[in-house]
Amino acid sequence: MGIGVRDVHEAARYYRKVFGMDVEVFEEKATAQLMLPHTAGRPIPRHAILAMNMQGGGGFEIWQQTQYRALPPQFELTLGDWGYFVCKMKCRDVAAFHAFCLQNNVETRGPLLKSPDGQDTFFLTDPWGNIFQAVPSSNWYKKENRLTGGVYGSIIGVSDMEKSLIIYRDLLNHKRVVYDRQGVFEDLAGLPGGSGRVRRVLLQNDSPRKGPFAKLLGDSQIELVQSLDRPGRNIFDGRIWGDLGFIHLCFDTRGMDVLKSETAEIGYPFTVDSAESFDMGVAAGRFSYISDPDGTLIEFVETLKVPIIAGVGWYMNLKNRAPEKHLPDWMVNTLSWKRKKD
Repeated sequence: MGIGVRDVHEAARYYRKVFGMDVEVFEEKATAQLMLPHTAGRPIPRHAILAMNMQGGGGFEIWQQTQYRALPPQFELTLGDWGYFVCKMKCRDVAAFHAFCLQNNVETRGPLLKSPDGQDTFFLTDPWGNIFQAVPSSNWYKKENRLTGGVYGSIIGVSDMEKSLIIYRDLLNHKRVVYDRQGVFEDLAGLPGGSGRVRRVLLQNDSPRKGPFAKLLGDSQIELVQSLDRPGRNIFDGRIWGDLGFIHLCFDTRGMDVLKSETAEIGYPFTVDSAESFDMGVAAGRFSYISDPDGTLIEFVETLKVPIIAGVGWYMNLKNRAPEKHLPDWMVNTLSWKRKKD
């Protein structure tokens, strides 16, 4: 999950404390030269940290504009507005994590409740207004002494459920429909606009993940929410990619050229494509973006090089590996050498 912030190091410290996102895969200052379709045509200097939790799950790309003052949402966001409204976090014990949040003055948005599939859940807010959901999971890479893992997915506001399912269910291969319900839901009551009537569809991958980092990244969920009471608005109306909040959801990808053909065939072509190997100083690969039917940005990254000890030139080179093969655990575990302590 990409998160636009005003102070990348302050945010990284908070996410280490609350979510255990303490492995900094890279930290880099550069200029986003290729994102012009989504940055009002101007290159954006930025400072980014990719942080992960070695228990498993996706990472945070914590992203700070360094030349411009990042803008907050231009209106009060409510459930059903289009875009990334909530970041879902993997949790070993939701009730214990709720107690941890209360004990550590983390702002929770209501009590422990049940989701429509009968699972414990609750929402919390970081100091900058970003909303997270604790979601139980039985899919873990390894066991460490912490209650949460990394990113599990997102609650995404959409204007037309059927159009959006073409992207999130079919293209992104989240074909298992955990539930598809309409109404007013008790577990959403603590969210802005959460007392309104909505249709919500929870999707999950229906087969084990493949690829070099599949065991670490694990399963994922996407929950689409369409307001049935009011028209929504794009969360980034009047703003650019990289402003404050959840800026994109990134998917690990192998076979970018095939994906490029598939997205074009269904009418959602790449809006950005690095086309050749891009250099982030300590990591390399190819990235691309598409926009969903409401303009929400989805990123794809095909990783070709990951630093282990960058100072001595020791990298994981993935370029010539079989695309569906897992990296050996010992190699993935070397990422933990980049653990950051406060």
